[in-house]
Amino acid sequence: MTASDVRDWDPGDGRLSTPSTTRPSAWSADVRRPTPPLPPLTPDRSPATPDWSEVVEHFREGLVVCDADGVVRHMSQMAERLLPEVTCGELLSAAGVPGLGAGAPGGFTHRGRRLTARQVPLSGGRCCWYVEDVTDSVSRADALLAERARSAFLAVVGDKLGNPLHPDRAAAAVVRLAVPTLAEVAVLVLAPRAGRAHWWRASRTDDEAPTVDSGVLADGELPAAIADGLTGAEPHAVDWLVEQAVDAGWLPLLAGTESAARVVPLPGRDAPVGVLLVARPATRWYDEDDVELVRAFAARAGAALTTALLYREQAEVADTLQASLLPVEPVEAVGVQWGTAYRPAQAGLRIGGDFYGSHRLPDGGSVFFLGDVSGKGVEAAVFTGQLRQCLQALHRLESRPARLLRLLNDALLETTQAHGQGRFATIVLGVARPERDGGLTLTLAGGGHLPPLVLRASGEVETVPLRGMLLGVVPDPRVGEVTVRLALDETCLLYSDGVTEARGGRRGDEQFGPERLVTALTGCQRMPAPALAERVEQITCDWLGRGDHDDIAVLALRAAGLSGRGSRHLHSVPTGTDHTEGADA
Repeated sequence: MTASDVRDWDPGDGRLSTPSTTRPSAWSADVRRPTPPLPPLTPDRSPATPDWSEVVEHFREGLVVCDADGVVRHMSQMAERLLPEVTCGELLSAAGVPGLGAGAPGGFTHRGRRLTARQVPLSGGRCCWYVEDVTDSVSRADALLAERARSAFLAVVGDKLGNPLHPDRAAAAVVRLAVPTLAEVAVLVLAPRAGRAHWWRASRTDDEAPTVDSGVLADGELPAAIADGLTGAEPHAVDWLVEQAVDAGWLPLLAGTESAARVVPLPGRDAPVGVLLVARPATRWYDEDDVELVRAFAARAGAALTTALLYREQAEVADTLQASLLPVEPVEAVGVQWGTAYRPAQAGLRIGGDFYGSHRLPDGGSVFFLGDVSGKGVEAAVFTGQLRQCLQALHRLESRPARLLRLLNDALLETTQAHGQGRFATIVLGVARPERDGGLTLTLAGGGHLPPLVLRASGEVETVPLRGMLLGVVPDPRVGEVTVRLALDETCLLYSDGVTEARGGRRGDEQFGPERLVTALTGCQRMPAPALAERVEQITCDWLGRGDHDDIAVLALRAAGLSGRGSRHLHSVPTGTDHTEGADA
């Protein structure tokens, strides 16, 4: 390669560019004067023509110069290192390098290195090949893309696993997300509970979404690798990991083929919340980067499952507490037909500050009650639970309604003063005793509650003149007591202020009031007690529309005759925001 080969030619990258002596100066377009020749690279005592081989040896690219016949005439040292097959004096095509030829791609792999090649024509039909080793830059670019892909995958995982709060749905989401990025088959095994371990599996089927199934194993049936993973260990013996997974029936798509598998524990609060098994064909071996990605995925999955399990535990505790605080259905009694309806102010909690219930007496009668405590929600429900427990204990000591309320008042005062709650309650408490003619004798005591209503056989509605003071406020409160007789098929109705103080109507701010309640009950004397309680709850909710309301509780008792024992008992306890009716035989 001589200076004449590169003079007057500019490849565009500034590496070899010798201005021609006949080219106009770039500094002045108006004055044409010859450009001084390129100064020699050596002192004046050396030949004027530079030794261009010394220049090209410092290029990042290797140079291969071929004559018009394709014979290699010159190679730089870099080219000799990158292309040892190419020999000066021989045809370039004879070297068999895939990237050096007509129509060859610009980038190719040669001897484990990633190379790029470009051909530049020279004078006389000759050409020069520039060959560069881009292995490191391509590796860095691939690593950056891979890291971006891993980060994007983990971001999606974090977003998807942030929603499910049910352990089953969270577990199914974990294995579904693991396929196909991490595995062809992913199995999640939760830590055993009550001697049983639940597992979920996602399998890739062609290009469709992975299919998810699940099952249960006894604690002693878990594969050894899974049991080790639940202790926090991370087994590394890949061959027997696959063997155990196949024996467990978890790898039907990979059975009989060479596979790679890993087991990674999912971190929990004190111990692993579960174990993730990932498996795929051996052609996609798990390298260190893959294992780190699986661990990062397992960390996010463990956090999501821990949250879901904690939520389930709290929900179970809340359900248990709510069940203990819900109003208890009246105990079946001779000659009495009960009907109840209950709708809390906060439907999502299912509990509130209204309560009702009954207890049998040794003489065949029944103590029944309906009341309301101050406040709403959980605190009010807890207070009602305390009050019901007091009644359950005190009715064994005293069956006279007025005396029983005074004892209850003393107990509530001690409770509220001890806890500094300052709460109070209103209540109607009565004792029902059956008579031979099928009627009932009711002895009613009032503690600041709304007076009961009596539906006579004639269809008339009577208000029982019952008064009294709030309970839990002062010692020795004034408690009213009256006796009412119900003839056969007559009904006494107890209700909370959530009925009469329900605000609705056309403008949405008008109280339902006791007068509308009496009007709605008039002519309903033939209704069974359950249907009557349901009617009161229904007309109250119709009046409310979709507006907010206080706790609503209704207790109806109907004189059913001495043969009424074991009669069909219905009750209405709506769930959620919908109005439903339940039935008990």
